[in-house]
Amino acid sequence: MKSILGRLDPDDFLRDYWQQKPLLVRSALEGYRSPLTPDELAGLSTEENVESRLIKGSDKVPWELHDGPFTDDFFSQLPETDWTLLVQAVDLWVPEVGRLLDYFDFLPRWRLDDIMVSFAPVGGSVGPHFDQYDVFLLQVEGERNWQIGDPSDETAGLVPNVPVRMLADFVVRDQWLLSPGDLLYLPPGIAHWGVSVSNSLTFSIGFRSPSVAEMVSDLAIELMVRDRMPHYRDPPSINSNMATGMIDPAFVAQVRALLYDVLDDEELLSDWFARYMTAPKYPGLETGSGERRAARTRFHRYLNGYRDDGGETS
Repeated sequence: MKSILGRLDPDDFLRDYWQQKPLLVRSALEGYRSPLTPDELAGLSTEENVESRLIKGSDKVPWELHDGPFTDDFFSQLPETDWTLLVQAVDLWVPEVGRLLDYFDFLPRWRLDDIMVSFAPVGGSVGPHFDQYDVFLLQVEGERNWQIGDPSDETAGLVPNVPVRMLADFVVRDQWLLSPGDLLYLPPGIAHWGVSVSNSLTFSIGFRSPSVAEMVSDLAIELMVRDRMPHYRDPPSINSNMATGMIDPAFVAQVRALLYDVLDDEELLSDWFARYMTAPKYPGLETGSGERRAARTRFHRYLNGYRDDGGETS
């Protein structure tokens, strides 16, 4: 199988680019054909169990955010330009899309989040923003212009009164026009802004990056269901002088030591982390589930031009 990184060795990529700086690979998957059309993607977004959203707007048109599932009437009222349809976890619904993951065997499979597919006509965009996860953007159809900015974090100023997180100050540091087969890797925190130059289909292969707060919250639930977990005890150095409204540093040190003891339990931490990072993002949609099979049946009916009530789609 041809490397999706072109002539770049995977270990060199991991050493020099992964979570550090963007990488553009021209003709990474030259000749790749999408397993689904934009119309089929729209059909998928009409499903109740499929996570989808549509962002509409530009510098001249007020920004709007719409959450799926969508309807035929909704799509028929869209303008010809300046909107983007985004559908999550398409790899779960269309196995042919999921086969793209074989090209990323130089990364742990459990790090994968999902493959999001987006379609946008001319001018379609979600505005300048940044994400806190690694993503590979594969241009599949049409062209999209990507502007790359500076590293950003939660302290960055955002555009007020818009329904999506957009950076107020976006300085272009680099710019690339992606054509079918081109691949752009973006590490976490890098500001970017993609605008569709023609009707374009983009596959976003994203990797899980939970926050410390999310991990600690889940770990806390894990600890609550375990037996014989230690309880707080006062430090041996406690004395009557500590009987004030202020918390003496010795108490804080005692709590720190207690938490360190828990985190130092390698067996506990390894077991929790393995289950946490491999938990299905959509628990009801794992391979073979009845819910997924039923939804896929309805989806294929839609693709073939029929509604559940037997009427033809428009």
